[in-house]
Amino acid sequence: MTWDQATRRRLADATLAVVVGALVMAAAAFDDGTTPADYALIAAGSLALAAYRRAPRGVLAVSTATTTAYVLHAHPGPLSALPVLGAVHTAARAAHRGVAALASAVFLAGFVATCPTTREIVEQTLLLMGWFLCALVTGLADRNWQAYLRQTEQRAMEAERTREEAALRRAGEERLRIARDLHDSLTHSISIVKLQAGVAVHLARKRGEEVPPALLAIQEAGGEAMRELRATLEVLRTDEPTGTPALLVERARAAGLAVELTVTGDERPLTATVDRAAYRIVQEALTNAARHAGPAKVNVQLAYDMDELKISVDDDGGADSSCPPTPGIGLTGMRERVTALGGTLRAAPRAEGGFSVRAELPLGIPEDVL
Repeated sequence: MTWDQATRRRLADATLAVVVGALVMAAAAFDDGTTPADYALIAAGSLALAAYRRAPRGVLAVSTATTTAYVLHAHPGPLSALPVLGAVHTAARAAHRGVAALASAVFLAGFVATCPTTREIVEQTLLLMGWFLCALVTGLADRNWQAYLRQTEQRAMEAERTREEAALRRAGEERLRIARDLHDSLTHSISIVKLQAGVAVHLARKRGEEVPPALLAIQEAGGEAMRELRATLEVLRTDEPTGTPALLVERARAAGLAVELTVTGDERPLTATVDRAAYRIVQEALTNAARHAGPAKVNVQLAYDMDELKISVDDDGGADSSCPPTPGIGLTGMRERVTALGGTLRAAPRAEGGFSVRAELPLGIPEDVL
């Protein structure tokens, strides 16, 4: 059986309360005249410690009242102070040092009142004052230590966030540099090839000659290369998605693709990393459908579960399940995004024909994953 952290804490608190109660009861068993009512008071004061995380002041009041009543009735030894010592420590740990000191004084007064001689009063008072002072100091020290750990963790998280922001900034600058280099070099070269091919086709037709198929292929490939290069440059210059999956579907419809969007579950805002990944997955899947599926129908589904987002993009195009596609840059990029988020991706032809992209993205991913 696997227990969560809260369950383990409750078990540890209950174990502490039982151990304290057992120690005090064991000591009470050696005292003459201990009655069932005394054992009940011991049990109430000790078992109350199990709730110290939720109600430290309430636990302090119950432990002090029941243990003091037990001391006044049975006149036990100093070990009877254990439940109050534990409650004082936890109250001081929760920043209730004033009421912790007051409870210590109340119990001391009750315990001293049962001492028969002046010597015992002095000895027991000094001993218990030392114990209660230690309980207060260790409670405050524990509180300060926990605060220090929280501050250290926050500083570490802030430093990590700063490093991630710097890395993202450098990555953005590198993308822009690559985009400029591609624009300055490849765009010019491809434009020259396309222009020369167009001029050659025009001159051949003007002279009444048959245009060579290779020349037409060069002209068409040049135009396709320019479109692909412009799309690549747009992606490099755009770091964040510029819309939503619904907007992508609308754009695909406007471009002539028959696509439908279905959203199920409790739709809610996503973290930036998950939102960006979902946008890119739908974008790439629709792009592939427009390029390779032909006049196909595409169905986009977004399913919001409690702990994950399921994305499905299915088309009924001509993809054959017996011929799996060779992963290109688009599919590889999708898989990298999903893997970085700890999700799963399946992109393959469907048995009934067409192509299917299915991704499962865990929700609640920290902002600095990607």
